[in-house]
Amino acid sequence: MYENETQTWRTQIGNWVESKPVLNFIIGLILINAIILGMETAPCLVQQYGQILHFLDQGILAVFVIEITLKGYAYGWRFFKSGWNIFDFLIIVIALMPSSGVFSVLRVLRILRVLRLISLVPQLRFIVEALLKAIPGIGAIFALFLLFYYIFAVIATKTFGSEFPEWFGTLGSSMYTLFQVMTLEGWADIADTLMGQFAYAWLFFIIFILLATFTMLNLFIAIIVDTMQNLHEDKKNEKQSILEKTTHSENEILQQEIRALRSDIEELKTVIRNQ
Repeated sequence: MYENETQTWRTQIGNWVESKPVLNFIIGLILINAIILGMETAPCLVQQYGQILHFLDQGILAVFVIEITLKGYAYGWRFFKSGWNIFDFLIIVIALMPSSGVFSVLRVLRILRVLRLISLVPQLRFIVEALLKAIPGIGAIFALFLLFYYIFAVIATKTFGSEFPEWFGTLGSSMYTLFQVMTLEGWADIADTLMGQFAYAWLFFIIFILLATFTMLNLFIAIIVDTMQNLHEDKKNEKQSILEKTTHSENEILQQEIRALRSDIEELKTVIRNQ
């Protein structure tokens, strides 16, 4: 009896913590906390309202600790089966670390509390899950990009290095210059300067920009969009499967009730006949 009451109490706490009003309240506190942390970067505000800001910051942190403790109590060890719960737990642990002495650098990491919005807002959580699932595809494209990037850096060093050592004198400087070109920042000025010595330098830069900037960028976007679409379909199919199972179970229960009702009617008829 005691175990059943404890389990019921845990279930009620879990439902309350996960309820929409509580989630909205926590989201509001996260946004307020983000504003407070931003205000602490202004010396004039810290001088005037430093104690108030510190008090509010600690009060909000206390609410976060209570929330995560209630979740841990409600779900027990199942709490750590969710990656998002572990994510929230680690952020709270970092926030509780001492901010003095050798741990003073951790004070800056308080801003990580804002990242809790990701675990609380379904739309943000969906995007992050899609990005994580897209990592293998993104890694393959990134490897291909590095291959092309290295090839063009070697070509640029051997071709333009002797005349323009400040840009292409070494492999490292060539990679740095090509990265600047890839961002389309001042690449036309670099190309115009090189064309004074190398008439066809423009062709090199156009090919590099087409491959490194436009093609690779579109491939990254394509992988992410495709992953998000697949994830959306998977979630849709999962919901449909759960709905079908629920409907099937309800139909079975209804059929069992109908059979039991028919059996009761037959027994009642038998009783009436015997009378």
